[in-house]
Amino acid sequence: MPVDINKFKQSLNGKKIPLLVLDHKWHHIFAGEKKPKEIIDLELKLNDLLKRQAAVKSEIKEYKKLKNDMMKSIVGNMEGTEKTNSVEEMKLDESKRLIEELNEKIDKANDTLLEIPDQLSDVNLELMLDTMSFCYDKLHANAGEATSIGEWIDKIRVELKKNIIRKQFCELKNKEMFSYMNAIIGPEVLDVFDINYDEGFELKQPEEGVKQTSGDGAGEAKKENFNTESKG
Repeated sequence: MPVDINKFKQSLNGKKIPLLVLDHKWHHIFAGEKKPKEIIDLELKLNDLLKRQAAVKSEIKEYKKLKNDMMKSIVGNMEGTEKTNSVEEMKLDESKRLIEELNEKIDKANDTLLEIPDQLSDVNLELMLDTMSFCYDKLHANAGEATSIGEWIDKIRVELKKNIIRKQFCELKNKEMFSYMNAIIGPEVLDVFDINYDEGFELKQPEEGVKQTSGDGAGEAKKENFNTESKG
């Protein structure tokens, strides 16, 4: 089903979108899923912008600290001095030049800092749109798969009911036949049919180590003895 990005954009009008890379719920969407390349690229771009923002703030802080130190040094050198020699004047001029450079760097960094939020917002919006597209496709795919699995479960449920009925029928018929043969022939029927039943008439497997006899061996001998006893 094709995705209409314009509808996604319209639905986001007036919505405040959090920075997705800082939202643990956003990350959880892709748990156990293969994240599309375009989403990975936008995620990296957002992280780079956040790192750049933090670095610029750190630069401004450092520039201001240097400027403050230089200002204190200038004031300290000027206090208590009525006359200044050429060397001191050169140092003062150099300090003023450096302060001007720092002011320019601070202004430039502040301009960059003002631009970053807009860049973050643009990339974040693009990432949100790609995320919506991913979720749209996954929702439809998961719904289709869930429907198929549901149909399979219904089919298996019907087969399970049929097999339960078959199992109960087999157990009931065995119980009826065993009871009938036991009433007529007696306990010897167990030896004749080589079958062991417990009190609930559940079929048991022969114990390990017990050798099963063939039809022309001990089993036949049991049948002959049983026939002889019946005739007597």
